[in-house]
Amino acid sequence: MALDRKLAIIDLSTGKIETKVIPLDLRKKFLGGRALDAYLLYNHTKKGCDPLGPGNTLLISGGILTATCASATARTHFMAKSPLTGLLGSANMGGFFAPELAWAGFHHLVIKGKAKKPVYIYIHNGEIEIRDAAYLWGKTTTETQWAIREEMGDEEIKSCVIGPAGENLVTFANIMTGIKNAAGRTGMGCVMGSKNLKAVAVRGTMDVKIAHPVEALEFNKRFIEQITSAKVNQTQGVLGTPFIWGATNSWGGVRTRNFQYNQCEDSDDIEPERIDEICTETMGPHHMTGCFGCQVHCRAQYKIPSGLYAGKYDEGPEYTSLGAFGGEPDCKSAVTVLTGNHLVNQYGMDNLEIGSLIAWAMELYEKGILTSKQTDGLDLKFGNDEALLEMITRICYRKGWLADALADGGIPASEKIGKKSFDYLIQVKGMNNLHSDERGTPALALNSATASRGSDHLRSRPAIDLYHLPEKVLRRIYGNPVPYDGPLSSDHTEYKGKPWQVFWQENCYMAVDALGICKYHTVFLGATLPNFDDWPKVIYYNTGLEMTPQEIFEIAERSNMVERMFNLREGLTRDDLKKGDMLNHRYFDEPCRRGALDVVGAKIDKKKFMKMVDELYEFKGLDKKGIPKPETLKRLGLNKEPSHQL
Repeated sequence: MALDRKLAIIDLSTGKIETKVIPLDLRKKFLGGRALDAYLLYNHTKKGCDPLGPGNTLLISGGILTATCASATARTHFMAKSPLTGLLGSANMGGFFAPELAWAGFHHLVIKGKAKKPVYIYIHNGEIEIRDAAYLWGKTTTETQWAIREEMGDEEIKSCVIGPAGENLVTFANIMTGIKNAAGRTGMGCVMGSKNLKAVAVRGTMDVKIAHPVEALEFNKRFIEQITSAKVNQTQGVLGTPFIWGATNSWGGVRTRNFQYNQCEDSDDIEPERIDEICTETMGPHHMTGCFGCQVHCRAQYKIPSGLYAGKYDEGPEYTSLGAFGGEPDCKSAVTVLTGNHLVNQYGMDNLEIGSLIAWAMELYEKGILTSKQTDGLDLKFGNDEALLEMITRICYRKGWLADALADGGIPASEKIGKKSFDYLIQVKGMNNLHSDERGTPALALNSATASRGSDHLRSRPAIDLYHLPEKVLRRIYGNPVPYDGPLSSDHTEYKGKPWQVFWQENCYMAVDALGICKYHTVFLGATLPNFDDWPKVIYYNTGLEMTPQEIFEIAERSNMVERMFNLREGLTRDDLKKGDMLNHRYFDEPCRRGALDVVGAKIDKKKFMKMVDELYEFKGLDKKGIPKPETLKRLGLNKEPSHQL
């Protein structure tokens, strides 16, 4: 069998490095990537550990298909206890790092302890070194990557790095590779900073064994056709992910001025077509690029056309950047969005989290809860582009009282600010919501409330619910590979049937993250894209591992349950507003004020919402409090965890 891939355990406190082959039985239970990381985190991290202490374990991995003959296997996953939420920390990024890590000999890294001084890890063809990083400390994310290449004399080295935000322990600092590939959520860059770990650099020329290479390549041709023929991916290949913001804003599904409105009006300058114009003007007509092994090429390249950073090259902006630096703070300048995107990429910060926090602070300033004294004289009003960009830098370097407070995250900041500021913070489990407004979409609201790492659009979101697909099509998707004969509705305003959709998507996305492929290559935005029926052959041809669609679904269930178990161990409570599966009161109390006819006046019915949570818990095998039933743990083989098998 081709599955002889290795894991490395690296202790930064002692310098000890241990390598192991990943046991086949663990592969059969968790596959790899995020799923296996969940098992490793639960087993290598003690209950109640300090997220910024040496006892927190950082996992870095590729999926089981990474660096094989399967398309779009570029995703790198990171996991640790989150310094932002105190619960599960998990983030995922594209680019070229994970394949290079595989070619360097490893699919999973388990990083423990804390270095006494700044270091970086260098991995090359099965060898691992811990090297001095004093000369890298203080550098931006791109400066760090280029400096490592120069030191090693190799332009092919791929690195995942932190910027100044991670060094300054901003709790939502991210990990970057390349120009803009970001593991952006839950503060994994902060964990690296707390360990004095500036970067992990990899270079590999080793083989990755393919079980049946001819069949794998032939089968992948079908995948490529399936992926590139989807209308959603063709659109992304032209406009990138900003096309989602354009469509959602026109309908009335984005939050503006924090959570006061659900549509950004007079915003032509930040529409995806305008962003595309700037990219074309500054980089030429062929400005779209992509990740390893991907045919979609959804990432734009641009130069900032004017302003203080005129001429600076960057990539993106993504869907989230338009919301973070456009819609939420009500700033309607393309230059502002592109500049904000550039700054967070260089500093290494989650664009979604920082945009939401600044917009929250702007609403508090508007309401008089924050004063000019607390903002150090900054006029933090909505639509103030200069103030927005200034706050990004201040937060990165913790300059001033407010910036320092926000750098700790929304909930700690609300405790420092007081005056009912928490009521206006749009978060779940301590992590700020995406810039979307789910008051008109109960299924998406349920997803946001119950996702494992906090408010999330990449853990269980049934985005195709907005397509109004015929029930026959919905049954073909959601009735496979596990039979389901309950209600399903083409109406996105309906509550019935949505818990099953969220449950199915949660398992679909976990499987995707275990395989190491991109979510745009499954049923996320494209109803015809590959899913459980397609994965057994691609797994078998590349790894030799034989699995049924039902077995893959169960692996996803098991892995999601381990994440749930970790959160429960760290204090998750069902209805808690700070550590539970619950939405901010504004979802239930304040109706939408703009948008299409089916959006204006919409709000979430709390009684129906709570019933949806009950139904979702039942599908997941949880009791009414959200705790796994004993029979569920036994069915999934988790009744003896932590097992410390690896």
